[in-house]
Amino acid sequence: MITNFFVLSPRGDTVIAKSYRSKSGVGAHERSHTEAFFRKVKFWDGVAPGTPGMDTTLGLGSGGNKLSADSLSGGSGEGSEAKDSKKFGDAPPVFVMPDGYSYMHVKRNGLIFGCATEKNISPVVVIELLSKIAKVFKDYCGTLSEESIRKNFILLYELLDELLDYGYPQVTQTENLKAFVYNEPIVVSAVADTGKMINPKTASASAVHKPVISSVNADGKKTSLAANQKNEIFVDILERLSVLFSSNGYVLNSTIDGCIQMKSYLAGNPQLRLALNEDLIVGKNSGSTSYSSGVTVDDINFNDCVNLSEWDHGRTLSFYPPDGEFIVLSYRMTGEFKTPFRIFPSIEEVEPNKLEIAVHIRAEIPDNHFGANVSIEVPLPHSTTTATCNVVSTPGATGVNAEYVSQDKKLVWTLKKFPGCTEQTMRAKITLSGPCTSQIRREIGPINMSYEIPMYNVSSLQVRYLRIAENMPGYTPYRWVRYVTQSNSY
Repeated sequence: MITNFFVLSPRGDTVIAKSYRSKSGVGAHERSHTEAFFRKVKFWDGVAPGTPGMDTTLGLGSGGNKLSADSLSGGSGEGSEAKDSKKFGDAPPVFVMPDGYSYMHVKRNGLIFGCATEKNISPVVVIELLSKIAKVFKDYCGTLSEESIRKNFILLYELLDELLDYGYPQVTQTENLKAFVYNEPIVVSAVADTGKMINPKTASASAVHKPVISSVNADGKKTSLAANQKNEIFVDILERLSVLFSSNGYVLNSTIDGCIQMKSYLAGNPQLRLALNEDLIVGKNSGSTSYSSGVTVDDINFNDCVNLSEWDHGRTLSFYPPDGEFIVLSYRMTGEFKTPFRIFPSIEEVEPNKLEIAVHIRAEIPDNHFGANVSIEVPLPHSTTTATCNVVSTPGATGVNAEYVSQDKKLVWTLKKFPGCTEQTMRAKITLSGPCTSQIRREIGPINMSYEIPMYNVSSLQVRYLRIAENMPGYTPYRWVRYVTQSNSY
């Protein structure tokens, strides 16, 4: 199935690599090939090497050759390549390299989990396999970071031997691998996600980063977490919003992608019962009118372990939680809902080559909630020469900063805390190299906003209760429930 597997750090270093087969004595797992793969992912030029009309003699196609030559000579090739990567965006998860292999990868916490294959296999299967490997690594190490992988490489190579046999997946379930794994993980402290940053106030507690098996510290001693294991279960209701606004602040398109995620540390693996809103309606065309004021979702997908015998009449799920982190259900909601933030931009031409841009944002969440790590980006025309920003903040907002990033030609406005029921305004004065035309005005925007709202969800989907199905005297688990709303495309 796959020829080799590798994990690369954010710098491109090979952290883990394992070869399953090679042809003609040259394997795609060799350092030169992983370096070529990383450069292609880092500086994606929009064209996969091997495309007809491209020179692929040096291993990266014409775009890659230009980068290598210019970077060695100190020329401007890297800058042009960076512009191309900005133009074409991120590399796709699947592409072909000149060595004849198809490379597939996923990114998790800044790390790249990748593999190569010379066979014509389903990319979806391989992407799912890579995601499953990353999940297993996280379950057994507690945290997924470069440091945790380097300290636990013996354990992870042991896991790879059980996960894959000659490149074919064998056992991919965390609980089924316990019987074959004998090494103990070395616990490292959790680090911030090197991808999208999560507010430390709403990040998972340290207990949720425990490995699924007994662990040791760097000195080889049993950790206190392993000695004082509590019966705990963590439940996260995560929602990601995709909203498109018009220039006057009206919502054109809105979608919620949500999931209920769990991580269980319950001894004995007891059966659990999870109850949601009684007035939950699945499907807009369900024809139900008795719950017209309830929560309506378009569709729901359940985990295989979930028993749905009580779902239709009680909105209750029963299941035996598997080891590690897993998604109980995922749901999708489209249509009208109250957006947490409203954006009102305005542009005024004060002189032929000067513009004034104002971005007004209103938080429509309750005043006992707040947006964390808020970031607003406003792309500007390529002809922008200078830009100055000033912010009008209301009391309660913290960490407010606005600046012009000349390299990317955009305004970046950040707030560490955006209180609910408040309004914030940023004004910027833009100077252009030439007169402002309709074409230049079209280069302004679209405005992009990213944020996280702890203990709040837009869909109003709620967990009524989470309890053990059977009455077990003396068994008192700790149940932790958290709601988080994040922006996906806003």
